[in-house]
Amino acid sequence: MTPPFLTAALPVPHGFFTRQGGVSAGRFGSLNCSLNGRDEPGLPEENRRRATSALGFSTLLGLVQVHGADVATARAPWAERPRADALVTDQPGLLLGIVTADCAPVLFWAPGVVGAAHAGWRGAVAGVLEATVEAMIGLGADPAHITAAIGPCIRQPSYEVGADLREAVLAEDAAATSFFADGARPLRWQFDLAGYCAARLARRGVVAETLLADTMAEPERFFSHRRATLAQDQPVGHQLSAIGLAP
Repeated sequence: MTPPFLTAALPVPHGFFTRQGGVSAGRFGSLNCSLNGRDEPGLPEENRRRATSALGFSTLLGLVQVHGADVATARAPWAERPRADALVTDQPGLLLGIVTADCAPVLFWAPGVVGAAHAGWRGAVAGVLEATVEAMIGLGADPAHITAAIGPCIRQPSYEVGADLREAVLAEDAAATSFFADGARPLRWQFDLAGYCAARLARRGVVAETLLADTMAEPERFFSHRRATLAQDQPVGHQLSAIGLAP
């Protein structure tokens, strides 16, 4: 049986999970790992348990994600999820997880340290990726040996945006025009979120592998907030991406 997750060239247990292999039904079918309370009670928890076990762990740590740039440092299991969009650890046995439904999940590794970040366009502009790198360095990671993988997210052909998003991105870096292609409609552009994230990491000295999957264009494999919004089929599930140092 093919596992319900994708992997990159990271030398520790990790996975970018798809929507397949869980117990949820309907629009949440089937591996919905969001804890926002919209799925049937208990089902997301079981999905998260299955994903955690599939990677060989018993403890999964997650966040209350807010599209910001704060990073939580995990040294032991926590009772309450912090409000942040990335987390790092140097402790074996702790699986770090973030959920996405079009935003970019980014997993990080350096010898002895791992991290996971939720990078929507707001978080990426705010610096969540660079903040994750700094938090890893704070745990002893050598910046010259940090690598990353950008998982399934909405890709440029699927990501039509308006002037407000484009102006916000360019206000932070005017050179980011290269990540916007002309859209099919006036005052619309196609934004390359994955490319933008990879460029920000490269500017910090981190080489990132990018998986080519498009969450918007692959309904059988991925949840997508944009697809659900266009179809007026809200709410939507979220897929998990996770990484950890082996127990």
